[in-house]
Amino acid sequence: MNEYRKYSDAELAVFLKDNDYAAFNEIHQRYYPLLYSHAFKRLPDREEIRDILQELFASLWNKRATIVFTTGMAAYLYTATRNRVINVFASQKVRQEYAQSLQKFLEEGENVTDWKLREKELIILVEKEIAALPPQMRKVFELSRNAHLSHHEIAALLHTSPLTVRTQIKNSLKILRSRLGTNIFLLFF
Repeated sequence: MNEYRKYSDAELAVFLKDNDYAAFNEIHQRYYPLLYSHAFKRLPDREEIRDILQELFASLWNKRATIVFTTGMAAYLYTATRNRVINVFASQKVRQEYAQSLQKFLEEGENVTDWKLREKELIILVEKEIAALPPQMRKVFELSRNAHLSHHEIAALLHTSPLTVRTQIKNSLKILRSRLGTNIFLLFF
């Protein structure tokens, strides 16, 4: 094993391509501390750096037959380490943005859903109370609120006086206010 220390990076690369595990081990021993120090300057997380370097050397071994060191082994290993550190930062940013998005949804989305459900329930309650009005009063009320007709138009349509229409609407609002409560009544009318 000591004999591999005397070989250059280029010679070790040739041995590596020939599936020489001892050459791989020498590359690992030669560069691991340097790459660790290089990565630690940018990413002071010891466990993350160990993972990065383990992945780097596993990739080096797995690609040993096809890998080409165009600028030298040291440059290749430093660049690969730097790129993996950058990938860690990018994935941390994505995770952080996802966590913020999820937190925002949990804070706001739940309220939106809750409010929509409550609104739907209130609408059903109001419609139920309107349906419970006496038939003629309900008809006058619906023509006023849903069809947006004036008192005179409703009176002409129902062959009654505008004063009767006004009284019917006034009485229906009084009934609804008492049945629904003032706060709910004010929301809808």
